[in-house]
Amino acid sequence: MQKLSPYELPLNAFQAIGKQWAMITTQRGDMINTMTASWGGVGILWNKPVTYVFLRPQRFTRELLDGSELFSVCFLPEDYRKQLSYCGAHSGRDGDKLAACGFSALHLDGAPVLAQSQTALTCRKLFCQQLDPAGFIDTSLDAANYPQKDYHFLYVSEILGAYLF
Repeated sequence: MQKLSPYELPLNAFQAIGKQWAMITTQRGDMINTMTASWGGVGILWNKPVTYVFLRPQRFTRELLDGSELFSVCFLPEDYRKQLSYCGAHSGRDGDKLAACGFSALHLDGAPVLAQSQTALTCRKLFCQQLDPAGFIDTSLDAANYPQKDYHFLYVSEILGAYLF
């Protein structure tokens, strides 16, 4: 494993998040949970390298993330596509997703990280706010993405470390 500055990371965020998918991994107490995400981004905000992740209010990972300062955004090889699909379709409330998928976790910068990752970003939460439907300039986005009105929570987090496995 190699630790890099987030500024040196060879990551195409459009490909990694939108196509390869990210795994948001968090921990509360002894419980580690991960979920698949295909919405998010990386960038600079408040003079810091940051991640942007979006979690729906009903997601168990959101409950855990709200109780923790640190988490990780992990990218796994394509060989794990079946497990990523499983983690996107099942809740950690109903069982141990890491065990079901054969994943193991380690801790880097104090954050839980999937050991099967190709790339991992350790993150510290800086900001959280639920999306407000009044903010949609293009109102078709609301209708197309929120028929249940379960607006995502946006988390902006500082990238503490970037790792290549």
